[in-house]
Amino acid sequence: MLKYLIMIIFLTPLCLLNSCWWLVHSLLFLMSFVFMIFVYSYCDLNMISYFFGVDYFSFSLILLSFWICSLMITASSSVYLSSYHFNLFVFIVLFLLIMLYCSFSSLSLLSFYIFFESSLIPTLCLILGWGYQPERLQAGLYLIFYTLIASLPLLLVLFSVYSFSNTLYFPLLFDFGSYYFMFYVFIILAFLVKMPMFFVHLWLPSAHVEAPISGSMILAGVLLKLGGYGIFRVMKVISYLGMKFNFFLLSLSLFGGVIISFICFRQVDLKSLIAYSSVAHMSMVIGGLMTMNWWGCMGSLSLMIGHGLCSSGLFCLSNIIYERLGSRSLLINKGMINFMPSMSLWWFLLSSSNMAAPPSLNLLGEFSLLNSIMSWSSFMFILLIFLSFFSAVYTLYMYSYSQHGSFYSGVYTYSLGYFREYHLLFLHWFPLNILCLKEWMFLFLN
Repeated sequence: MLKYLIMIIFLTPLCLLNSCWWLVHSLLFLMSFVFMIFVYSYCDLNMISYFFGVDYFSFSLILLSFWICSLMITASSSVYLSSYHFNLFVFIVLFLLIMLYCSFSSLSLLSFYIFFESSLIPTLCLILGWGYQPERLQAGLYLIFYTLIASLPLLLVLFSVYSFSNTLYFPLLFDFGSYYFMFYVFIILAFLVKMPMFFVHLWLPSAHVEAPISGSMILAGVLLKLGGYGIFRVMKVISYLGMKFNFFLLSLSLFGGVIISFICFRQVDLKSLIAYSSVAHMSMVIGGLMTMNWWGCMGSLSLMIGHGLCSSGLFCLSNIIYERLGSRSLLINKGMINFMPSMSLWWFLLSSSNMAAPPSLNLLGEFSLLNSIMSWSSFMFILLIFLSFFSAVYTLYMYSYSQHGSFYSGVYTYSLGYFREYHLLFLHWFPLNILCLKEWMFLFLN
């Protein structure tokens, strides 16, 4: 694992060069492919070095981090073309990638916690440094305080776990049995805020709306997945307590997902709508993880990866329109099919993936999660029906409202998409739909 980490660390001095942008971009893609090829086995922990190592769950999420960070640089070429501190921008992206890589490959709960928190700093720098409106300061504060206040109790719990079991090494952790209730709440709260779960989700839409395209991509693509990965790792410690209390979080997250779907209908800002739809999708992931069964864990992994690619692609599309019109309002961005007919195809492809149409990875994940949650309680079918139906409704609303209708009279003409933009969207859509052919990799059905 250290060889990949050292490769990323040695990319950072390249940020001092004036021509570093496309060089780092190309090398990041090269590293993504190298990492993809050199996976050894799908069984237990492998590639162990010092306190880093991967199993299948973390390997998939590290690969997603590599891919999204590479695409972030592709999407942010306006930073390079306007010479807006692009060397610093590339450095922050690489620093964020190092933090994510270390988070997903940590074998100790404490090191995972440290890197989990450290990923906040570069994200905040992206929002404050390259965001759009002055409200980005408030959005940054929301992000920091929501995450930090929920995470500090987790640190205290880690000390408690260490004093009880004398280790924080993942494979050696064991179930704590009928420990006290607040132990369960504190250990899981930080991850629920990061996901985010309904009631603690208010930081996400404001952070997305104020963030630059790169900030939105990494937030939706990878940072939300840190919460799911954390729940997956700590559920081993609290499985007895989880059997008692998970029903509450499962019901709340699914019920919250339905309410968030209603909120999506009322959005007029494209980015805000996509951000709220992320919360609705993550509510299903929380539901699957809380069932603590095989279908739930593997389904949540495939939905997290599918959502990471799909949501990131939709944010890229909204940014392409924003760069042309200077607005993300659905009241102005109407009739886009008249101006950018070729881009309308990409809107259709990514919107259909967002509503879990075949052959996207989202479909595989949602089927697995339906299976998992229904096996836990057949009464959940009511919430799941609403969640799946409204997911299609607000996605169709977003697509039809932005593509059809009479266009705004103040819009005269602008260019169609650049090759870079089509390439960027293709690299989101292609893995999202091609991975469905390898469903046994996500569900271990062979």
